[in-house]
Amino acid sequence: MDLLLLEKTLLGSFVAVLVAIFVSKLRGKRFKLPPGPLPVPVFGNWLQVGDDLNHRNLADLARKFGDILLLRMGQRNLVVVSSPDLAKDVLHTQGVEFGSRTRNVVFDIFTGKGQDMVFTVYGEHWRKMRRIMTVPFFTNKVVQQYRYGWEDEAARVVEDVKKNPESATNGIVLRRRLQLMMYNNMYRIMFDRRFESEDDPLFNKLKALNGERSRLAQSFDYNYGDFIPILRPFLRGYLKICKEVKERRLQLFKDYFVEERKKLGSTKSMSNEGLKCAIDHILDAQKKGEINEDNVLYIVENINVAAIETTLWSIEWGIAELVNHPEIQKKLRDELDSELGPGHQITEPDTYKLPYLNAVIKETLRLRMAIPLLVPHMNLNDAKLGGFDIPAESKILVNAWWLANNPANWKNPEEFRPERFLEEEAKVEANGNDFRYLPFGVGRRSCPGIILALPILGITLGRLVQNFELLPPPGQSKIDTAEKGGQFSLHILKHSTIVAKPRSF
Repeated sequence: MDLLLLEKTLLGSFVAVLVAIFVSKLRGKRFKLPPGPLPVPVFGNWLQVGDDLNHRNLADLARKFGDILLLRMGQRNLVVVSSPDLAKDVLHTQGVEFGSRTRNVVFDIFTGKGQDMVFTVYGEHWRKMRRIMTVPFFTNKVVQQYRYGWEDEAARVVEDVKKNPESATNGIVLRRRLQLMMYNNMYRIMFDRRFESEDDPLFNKLKALNGERSRLAQSFDYNYGDFIPILRPFLRGYLKICKEVKERRLQLFKDYFVEERKKLGSTKSMSNEGLKCAIDHILDAQKKGEINEDNVLYIVENINVAAIETTLWSIEWGIAELVNHPEIQKKLRDELDSELGPGHQITEPDTYKLPYLNAVIKETLRLRMAIPLLVPHMNLNDAKLGGFDIPAESKILVNAWWLANNPANWKNPEEFRPERFLEEEAKVEANGNDFRYLPFGVGRRSCPGIILALPILGITLGRLVQNFELLPPPGQSKIDTAEKGGQFSLHILKHSTIVAKPRSF
């Protein structure tokens, strides 16, 4: 019986390959498609490459098939770009043609089918949302208005860590306190609100719902139903959970934050721009009829996901690398002491005169890129790329991690070596001035949060290194930096225990 089953399986596979070749030849008459593994009917390349389309696996495929390759994932075309020149073409030269976003069954739920800014298609709605979000979130005026709050939150972290007797002996999971800090950084901007402690019930409710949203959205478990629509009925349970989480999150945003701010606005004059927080500006746009209530809530959704967690991941990676490279940590501490003076706590303006601190941040973002494939792009119409035809509505992945870690483009890229950004790569910046290094993307769909993320990273890492010697827990020479990837993200697999020994000045 087993032999018969094997025979049928082999025969079926043989027929499938013949059909795939036939279909490929037919399509080849119309399209000159990028190279890639041979697809089979229905499944395409899904059975060959699996669900886990992470940055490292896609880099391995690029080594085999080239800087542009095509994967047929069920009924979806997935084009992977792995060279600076092709990245420039997608993100800059043909930024309009490739400026849209792909849809998937889960992100359709969490974004109301593109009612947000990050995942909406390129067009008038995106331009309107980007404009409405820029003034209250992504300008130098916002940095100057809120940097005192960021410095205050970092000071509170230092104070709380010093008060915890475990921190200097067995160590603590520092991420937990930093998570509260990041929520306070962004909720101060959004709602002029902060949470007093890690035990705050509202903070824990919010954190739990955001964490569940992130887990559901980043999982590869739903790919089969997304790639192959006929299998979508099997996702009913998964999608039902997604809808429930989405509804609970948006209701929480509305009841505890948006409506509370509306009430405050009705009793207190907001005519003075200095009193306005981000949600006030966004609610003004709603009153003018530029956006609706759902758009307001999806803007809050974007900030909760795109601003808080990604910056937190980068802080966590930076700490991990400094713990595992004590010589780099010492060099950074020496710079802080010599440039600012022992005991002078780093402020946002100080971050611009500390080249080694900036090099540490750049190197963290290079080696441990929070969004290694950027947010996927899509071409609404048939397009050309690298001499190949790209069928309409293809999902375009720019492997930004591989651009920044390809040994053909970087010297010893596997090493954590901040000095590279003071030596051979001194002219490379995080703003996308070099297409080998795109931690925030570049062009129309780049991440505007760069203007907030870089100073927050500088203040946080600077304060921690100034005030503590950061070490692995007793009995360990290093902390574990194994990676955990998702649909878009790259964060540390295990939230590490860190020993933070206070310094005396």
